[in-house]
Amino acid sequence: MTHHSTSKIRAALATPTNLSSNATTDIAPALTALLADVFTLYIKTKNFHWHMSGPHFRDYHLMLDEQGEEIFAMTDDVAERARKIGGTTLRSIGHIARLQRLLDNDAEYVTPEDMLAELRDDNKQLVGLLRQLHELASEHDDYATTSVIENWIDQAERRTWFLFEATRRAK
Repeated sequence: MTHHSTSKIRAALATPTNLSSNATTDIAPALTALLADVFTLYIKTKNFHWHMSGPHFRDYHLMLDEQGEEIFAMTDDVAERARKIGGTTLRSIGHIARLQRLLDNDAEYVTPEDMLAELRDDNKQLVGLLRQLHELASEHDDYATTSVIENWIDQAERRTWFLFEATRRAK
């Protein structure tokens, strides 16, 4: 692809925004990295949902299904936010693999307790990543991005709380 055709593609994808070009350059890639992590968390949540077993199967299976739906619902909003501010976003599974910061779990068997603990820790890590992105968007006065991030933080904190409570031992 020539430089000229690359420039035409970028121009065709450029979305008008009142944010500075620096804001787009900083925030859009951060949103794309977040999207990779959200997809990673979604797949892991569904993996554990599908492979749940044990005496609390029904409760955990249903909880992870609900959490998976909530996580998946974020994906379109994250990607569209990157596009709305003039950036691009994920293009493939390989792109996700290159950007993800949350770890996959390909283990043949994971105990229900370990599943819930790992998802609890991943959701807690996601909250930290969301807070970093919120700070970045705030620095660029990107109020719309900070606003949706606040909702995503609340959702991830709720998931963390539920997973924490589900892993507590009765005394």
